[in-house]
Amino acid sequence: MSNPLSLVRGDTGTPLFELTIGQVLGRAAASWPDDIAVVSSHQDIRLTFRELKAAADRMAKGLIAMRLAPGARIGIWSPNRIEWVVTQYAAARAGLILVCINPAYRSSELEHALNLVGCEALVMAERFKTSDYVAMLRELAPELDAATPGGLRAARLPALRWVVLIGGASPAGMIGFDDVAARGAAVDDPTLDERQATVGLDDPTNIQFTSGTTGRPKGATLTHRNLVNNAFFNGQRQGLARGDIVCVTVPLYHCFGMVAGSLCCMVTGATAVYPSLSFEPGPTLEAVARERCTSVYGVPTMFIGMLEHPDFADIELGSLRTGIMGGAPCPEAVMRSVIDDMGMTGVTIAFGMTETSPTSFQTGTGDDIAHRVETVGRVHPHIEAKVVGTDGEILPCGEPGEVLVRGYSVMRGYWDDAPRTREAIDEDRWMHTGDIGTIDADGYCRIVGRAKDLIIRGGENIYPREVEELLHTHPAIAEAQVFGIADARLGEKVCAWVRVTEGNMITADELRAFCKTRLSHFKVPEHVRTVDAFPMTVTGKPQKFLMREAMQAELLAEGLH
Repeated sequence: MSNPLSLVRGDTGTPLFELTIGQVLGRAAASWPDDIAVVSSHQDIRLTFRELKAAADRMAKGLIAMRLAPGARIGIWSPNRIEWVVTQYAAARAGLILVCINPAYRSSELEHALNLVGCEALVMAERFKTSDYVAMLRELAPELDAATPGGLRAARLPALRWVVLIGGASPAGMIGFDDVAARGAAVDDPTLDERQATVGLDDPTNIQFTSGTTGRPKGATLTHRNLVNNAFFNGQRQGLARGDIVCVTVPLYHCFGMVAGSLCCMVTGATAVYPSLSFEPGPTLEAVARERCTSVYGVPTMFIGMLEHPDFADIELGSLRTGIMGGAPCPEAVMRSVIDDMGMTGVTIAFGMTETSPTSFQTGTGDDIAHRVETVGRVHPHIEAKVVGTDGEILPCGEPGEVLVRGYSVMRGYWDDAPRTREAIDEDRWMHTGDIGTIDADGYCRIVGRAKDLIIRGGENIYPREVEELLHTHPAIAEAQVFGIADARLGEKVCAWVRVTEGNMITADELRAFCKTRLSHFKVPEHVRTVDAFPMTVTGKPQKFLMREAMQAELLAEGLH
C-alpha cells in the first residue's frame, strides 16, 4: 500500500475572526477595561486595555488631523517601546498601513524601505544602540532643517512629509510623539468612528520587509484578516486566555513580536510585557519573575542566553507554563532545559514566514519532546499545506520537498512588485516557502533546511540541520551552524562553525572524529571554526550567507580555497 500524500488541512471548527485590528482593540477595551494590556518594564509604564485604547485613539485622531488619508503608509522605526504599540493600534484605527522598519537599518536601507512603499510619515526613536536615527535621517533629508512639520520636501525621500520623534525635544522639521495627540484635539469621536468604519478586513494594514538575503528587501503586504486570525491561533496553540502574561522578548518590528506578541495578547485578553528595548537575558528573567509571566517568546539563542545567565539559578520562574520558540531549530538539550529548568512544560515550536502572517505550523502544549525538537508541529486551523517535488506534484508522506502553504494567512503580495509576487504565490494561491520539509502520516511537519541552504557535495544532498543536531549533542558545543563552501572538485564542502560551552574546547580533529562514527562520511564537516558568536539578524536568526562569505574569504587568504 502506497504512502498517503503530504497534504494536510487545518481544523475549521473554530470560525475565523471577522474583525479588523481596530475592532479587536475596541473589543478588548470593552471586555477587559481594567485588566493590564501592556507593560513596558524599561519605561516603567503600565496601561490597561481602556488606557491603551484611549492613547491609540488620541494618536489616531492626530494622524487624521495630519491629513493622512486611508491607505497612507506610516513607518515605525524604533526598538520595543510603549510608543510602538500605541502607533500600531492608532494606525489601524485611522485606516493607515503600518510599515515596520528594522531598528538595525542603516541610512541606505531606510531610504530603500521608505521609497519602496511611499511612506508619508515616519515615527522614529532618537537612537538605538550605536545608531543615531536623527543623524541618519538628516543625511537622507537635509531639507528637514528648513522644513515645517508636515511640509518636508526631500529629494531623496519624495513621499515623506511628516517625521514624528519619540522622546526628547523635536529638532527642526519634526514634531514630538505627544504633539500628534495634541493635534487630534480638533478631531471628534464620530470622525474617528467614521474612518474606522471604512476599513475592510482584506484591506492592507501592515508592510513587513523580508530579510533581503537574496536581493533588496521586499515589502510583504498583510491584511487585517491575515494578522488578527494568525494572532488568535498562535494564542490558541499555547492555551492563552485572560490572565495570562506574555513576556515578549522579540522585536515588535517583526511579525513574531507584532502579531504573535502584541496582537495575540489583544485578541486573547493576555498581558504583553516588554522587558527591554531589545533582548537582554537579565532584564528578561527579571521581568518574568516580577510580573509572574506565564509565557515567554524567543528564538533558541535567546533561551540559551537566559539559561546561561549567571543569576539564572537564583531567579524565580515558577509562573512559566508555555511560550513560543521559533526562528531556528531547537537543539534537544536546549528544549529539555527550557522544560525542566524554566518550567515551560507547554512551550510550543512555531514555523512560518513573514509572507504567511507568520505562523503556518505549531506544536501543541501536550506534544512530547521528540515532536517539539524534531518537528514544527501540525498545520494551523484554516490553512492547507503540502510538500511537492521539483515537478510540482505532491509527494508521499515522509519524502522531502518544498513546503507550500495556502489559506487566509497568505499575504496579498509584495508591495508594487507583481513579478516577484508571481514567483512566490502561484495562480492557485499556494505560497512557495522555499523551505524543504516532510509531512508524516500524523500531519507533523519536519523542516530539513532551506532550499538555498541545501549542500550538494559530489552529487550527495546534505541537509545542514541533521549535522547541526548531532553537533549539539556534544557536551563541549553550545551552538553550531553548518553550511556549504564552494569547491571546484566536489561542488561544495561541508563547513561547521561552533561556539563551545564555557570552560571547554574542541579541536577540528576531535569534532570530525565525533561525527565520523555517527554520520555518513560525506556529511562530516571538512572545515571547522570555533567562534565566540554568530552573525545574527535582529530577530536572532543566524545569517549563514555572512558566515559563508567570511569563511570563503578566510580560506582564500590561507590558500585553501
